[in-house]
Amino acid sequence: MAEENMNGEAVQNQEAAPAAAFQLERCYMKDASVEMPHAPEVFVKPLQKQPMLDMQFEVSIKTLDEAHREVTVRATVTIKEDENVMLITEVKQAGIFQIRGFTEEQMAHICNVVCPTIVFPYLRANVADLVSRTSMAPVHLPEMNFESLYQQRLAQAAAQEKAQQPN
Repeated sequence: MAEENMNGEAVQNQEAAPAAAFQLERCYMKDASVEMPHAPEVFVKPLQKQPMLDMQFEVSIKTLDEAHREVTVRATVTIKEDENVMLITEVKQAGIFQIRGFTEEQMAHICNVVCPTIVFPYLRANVADLVSRTSMAPVHLPEMNFESLYQQRLAQAAAQEKAQQPN
């Protein structure tokens, strides 16, 4: 729609597209649990074998409103000697991010790669702290390449979609 300026000339009214924005607004530990089902025996009984360490990770995304997403990275660490569970700890570290002005594809990449990469160092510190508070040796989570994990998930989804299509 054209409007006139002070000199009576027609001026095109351009509605400005909202500027892209990305910002971490808050990072917090959403949930944490530690279980030692065989304590105190695990501290007094000598180890027969080197304990096995199992780590599981998950990224979840929740839309809070048009411009805000909560991205949560969950780590579950289990330490076992044979079938004897010595420790299970689970920590959910979350961040509230302001994200707007991006395409759907860019938004998916930001939420699955950029946000977890920002949140993960806090998760690592909290897991190490919780485990060391049990008087066990701290567990230091390995560095994670969220880009690689995201590309693997995309490739798996594409392969599943292709397999489901009729020839």
